[in-house]
Amino acid sequence: MDHRSYVSPFSWRYGCEELRSLFSEQTRRTLWRAVWVALAEAQAAQGLIERDELDDIRAHAGEVDIDAALAIEREIHHDLMAEIRVFASQAQRGGGKIHLGATSMDIEDTVETYRLRRALSLLGAQLRALLDVFGRQVVRYADLVCMGYTHLQPAEPTTLGYRLASYAQDLLVDDAQLRFVFEHLTTKGMRGAVGTAATYERLAGFGGRSAEIEAHVLERFGLRAGEISTQTYPRKLDYLLLSALAGVGASLSKFAMDVRMLASPGFGELGEPFGSKQVGSSSMPFKQNPIMCERIDSLARLLPAYADVAWQNSATNVLERTLDDSANRRVTLPEALLCTDEIVSIARRVIEGLRVDERRIPVAAP
Repeated sequence: MDHRSYVSPFSWRYGCEELRSLFSEQTRRTLWRAVWVALAEAQAAQGLIERDELDDIRAHAGEVDIDAALAIEREIHHDLMAEIRVFASQAQRGGGKIHLGATSMDIEDTVETYRLRRALSLLGAQLRALLDVFGRQVVRYADLVCMGYTHLQPAEPTTLGYRLASYAQDLLVDDAQLRFVFEHLTTKGMRGAVGTAATYERLAGFGGRSAEIEAHVLERFGLRAGEISTQTYPRKLDYLLLSALAGVGASLSKFAMDVRMLASPGFGELGEPFGSKQVGSSSMPFKQNPIMCERIDSLARLLPAYADVAWQNSATNVLERTLDDSANRRVTLPEALLCTDEIVSIARRVIEGLRVDERRIPVAAP
């Protein structure tokens, strides 16, 4: 990494390496080529591509050369077409058949839907691990009586386990929402310009063959297409996804804020983990600032902003498509997932290492 130039904190500081790799440019272009190979296989079965042409395409699929593609893109101003030209120059026998009948979003939306679903699988596993830890702490502190507060004033007794269970219940709602998104995140399919599949039908020579081609490609990626597509999959699905991620952020932001509140001197009941060599302040070494929970609250504020951008994209993607969603989706989709991954990961460390000072927890008089 070149630290002399701006690099997004999500490129190195926040989120897991597996997600960063998944949303890397290398992975994106490798997956583009995998879609082109699958499309060529389906078209070879229809007699549209010769066997030696298909073998040539397969043989060169792994030779991603980003520098060469970027050089071409600077001239033609189209990133996917630049990748096609590099791929075709490598596969000189079959290269002329790459992308046959397709439009750019056939390839790009297939790859993006695959990456989003893969990311959701990883995030879902993280969230369930967090819920497991919450469950253990709920049981551990089920009978530890503490004061409940309303309006930030002492109210009636509750238990710490019961309070923790309220956070876990919110996360169970989030888990259900993410599962719903995963099941309904359909791709565009291999349907060509404006989604009518006309180009594939003309190539095949008679009706119905485009569905066979599409089924072969999508099966390779474990995807299914919506019943109706235009030039893209519905951008409303991006809003559905980012809204669900914002929901996770809201749940964990409340949890983190409550821990911060109860860690303050006036309460002193809870504390987040604090390492033996950790520095609390550059000038006040006695301090144990709740920086993990503060980081959760800070990052969580980004998530509804990402969701708002997705709303705008959905609401203003005019007619069969406009391109004003493209640039911001390169930022919002990966960063929202990396952001959520980071706050779930931090929350797990907080709840696992939660410090409870039973001497400071006020209880009602007998």
